Amino acid sequence: MKLSIKKIFQNLNLFMLFMLFFVFSTVIIIFENQLSYQKNDNLYHQKSIISSLKNINSEDTELILIQLNGKGNELLQSIDKIERLYKFNFIDKYILQNENEYIKDLNNLRKYTIQFNINAKQFYIKKDLKYKKIFFSSTDKLYDYLELLLKKENNYNTIKSDLFKNISLIILLISFIFIFWYRKRLNSIYKDIEYLYQIDRKKREHEIYTAEADAILLRIQRKTTTTDNPTMLDPITGINNHKGMINSYSSKKHIKDSNFTSVTIIEINNFSKTKRVYSQEITQSILKKVAYTISLHEQPIDVIARTDYNQFTIIFSRHSKEQAFKDIDLIRQSIEELKFTIPDKGLININISGGFVIKPNNTNLDEAIKQAKEILIYAKSIGTNKILQIKDMAERHI
Repeated sequence: MKLSIKKIFQNLNLFMLFMLFFVFSTVIIIFENQLSYQKNDNLYHQKSIISSLKNINSEDTELILIQLNGKGNELLQSIDKIERLYKFNFIDKYILQNENEYIKDLNNLRKYTIQFNINAKQFYIKKDLKYKKIFFSSTDKLYDYLELLLKKENNYNTIKSDLFKNISLIILLISFIFIFWYRKRLNSIYKDIEYLYQIDRKKREHEIYTAEADAILLRIQRKTTTTDNPTMLDPITGINNHKGMINSYSSKKHIKDSNFTSVTIIEINNFSKTKRVYSQEITQSILKKVAYTISLHEQPIDVIARTDYNQFTIIFSRHSKEQAFKDIDLIRQSIEELKFTIPDKGLININISGGFVIKPNNTNLDEAIKQAKEILIYAKSIGTNKILQIKDMAERHI
């Protein structure tokens, strides 16, 4: 089964989106690491402030109060800064899910800091041994709590580091596999294009890799066949005759893959060889326009042919039975809209009848054509301008 260029590029588009997501995730990881460094620096800075406040060498009470107020406010502001930084810690929030615990820790830190500031002022103003003991106890408690927060932060960073490492290895492996996978396919597409670009393909062996290139090659070969084998063409309409239809179908049937193949015989109503209503010139004009109208709906893997005086055989390959019948009915509607100016008769319309069948894989083309002709005969017997299927005959008999 040949691959589709469209599907390859659709998958490539998804891979590029995946790579974009990977780059975006990398930026988030770098940003998260930067925030972690800032929070650690902040906690270490608070420890240095506490150490400086623990040993103030000054006898000037007013100067001491200024230092205590300034440094105490700086400690509280540092806690507020950590809280603001945490708002952007998406991995901590949504992957580690430690938001409640972290906010609780910051609230405790704020409570210990406020108590530390109060005890520090009492000790340095009153300079009493009782207050010294309370101050040193609150200092140790705050200092130890900062150590605990630093330890927790390092544990979080270790977990995130392991997570980042595993994700990075997985993404690297996936990227490595897919890059080489797509490199191989894009190179095959290029070889297909290069092969189609060659003037003399007979001197170069190449197995077509993609369905689109195969279809283009078939179209090129059909044009070549038209020039080299005019016996396969209908001289009036320029499309396949019965011989050309058989040849084209044989060369294309291997690229239909899992599509449904439909065979339809259509006949221009009131337009027989024995009862010629119009002149030869007008007759040929009508046949050419009908053939051209059918060809507008033809895809590279389809086959159309004029197989009788007023009959055309249409072999479509579609992804569903419904789509195949829908396209045939569009042809019927398009032909019905054709208008011709006839001397002494004015403007006329023509219409068609048809028999439509889906060809099973175990049925050859001749059997499918025979069945389509039987449905065509039935369609003409009950009216005109209708494309009927097997189920229509079954419903009628019921």
